[in-house]
Amino acid sequence: MASHFSSVLQLTDLDDYITPSQECVKPVKVQKVQGKSVAKIQIEDDGSYFQVNQEGRLQRLEKAKITLNDCLACSGCITSAESVLITQQSHDELYRVLRQNEQSSSERMVVVVSVSPQSRASLAARFGLSSCDTGRRLTAFFKKLGVHHVFDTGFSRAFSLLESQREFVERFHRKEQDPKALPMLASACPGWICYAEKTHGDFILPYISTTRSPQQVMGSLVKTFFAEKQGLSPQQIYHVTVMPCYDKKLEASRPDFYITKSEIREVDCVITSGEVLKMLEQEGVSLHDVDPAPLDTLFSNVLGDELMSHAGSGSGGYLHHVYTYAARQLFGVDVKEITYKTLKNKDFQEVTLEKDGVVLLRFAATYGFRNIQNLVQKLKRGKSPYHFVEVMACPSGCLNGGGQIRPQADQSNKELLQQVEELYKAESPMNPEEDERISELYHTWLEGVGEAQARKLLHTQYHAVEKASSGLNIKW
Repeated sequence: MASHFSSVLQLTDLDDYITPSQECVKPVKVQKVQGKSVAKIQIEDDGSYFQVNQEGRLQRLEKAKITLNDCLACSGCITSAESVLITQQSHDELYRVLRQNEQSSSERMVVVVSVSPQSRASLAARFGLSSCDTGRRLTAFFKKLGVHHVFDTGFSRAFSLLESQREFVERFHRKEQDPKALPMLASACPGWICYAEKTHGDFILPYISTTRSPQQVMGSLVKTFFAEKQGLSPQQIYHVTVMPCYDKKLEASRPDFYITKSEIREVDCVITSGEVLKMLEQEGVSLHDVDPAPLDTLFSNVLGDELMSHAGSGSGGYLHHVYTYAARQLFGVDVKEITYKTLKNKDFQEVTLEKDGVVLLRFAATYGFRNIQNLVQKLKRGKSPYHFVEVMACPSGCLNGGGQIRPQADQSNKELLQQVEELYKAESPMNPEEDERISELYHTWLEGVGEAQARKLLHTQYHAVEKASSGLNIKW
């Protein structure tokens, strides 16, 4: 499987890389003016900074700790920012909140865990279970620890797919007036988004879909609709997501997903599939030994015992759903089967819709930094032939995310990935456009909030980060 970090976030020299046990510090030589004299700064062999005063005495200076927001505003390393996030968002933080709940009844938080389908598949592969069975056993495991509600992000992904479909059709209609309406680039991958903001800024951002990722749609749902349904304020809910990717920690911490009025984030903590495995090991529990529990649901018209799956790639199926919807809505073509054409490598695939020899739609799936870089260069030269591109930072997509469980000693990366893919695709896919549960939740949640607020709950925005130097390969 992939390394901890997405390939896009490793494109800089790794001299700036620090492990989670280290402090994120940018060493800057400082000269402090005191009257007419200049204070001298002395750096010891262990990296400690001392100020030498006029009497020659040394005063230790505190290290300049860099917060996540500092990192996001910086033009330098991203890998260090991720390392800081790993310490701030981890299964240890979840344990801390659960212990706090046990010790204090007055400050109890309602703990909600939302599990991604990719993480379920990864854990299912490790324990030799089906993905659905894994979901039920995970529900029981988390609730035994003190978690109150466990949801599946499959239905928040349905919202993300529906909004992506509508956004694409709207962009297609205004492509003649807006040269950057197309190609629409998928936005569910936070590694790709962070790279785009820091490296290509205002040039690339208008092409990127504003639709929220499934994680952040779930954040909206839990802290607004679910909170109101339970008679809780957003501050009373501690929302954890289980994701296949460390980059999702970065996404959850974006200021765009902060509820200013409540002074709280929509997703408080992100843990990876691998961290869930660590929790199981820490508790001395195998999923085989956990009795399945009924699944929780936000739907009022069905029992929560059915997980949602979608056709297409293991990264959410954005290409598949946007393509079939657009073909039907724009050209009246009902696509029954999609034929993918591999270009150059397996992580760059193309799909075209033709009629009477004319190409009506040309879509692509672009995974991994090598392919992303080629895509961006084609855009800059005005030579991109695509209307939509499903962009993912990790080679092979989300199922191969850096937070997924690593292969065991007798298994290769390729064998494990194939197993995870089979488990992921074994679930029966559902069409979000035809799902009455989604339609009901759509109207129940968004009815009466107004168009502007509904858009805010389902869409986001991006920000170009100005660079103080060239590129990302800054050596500290």
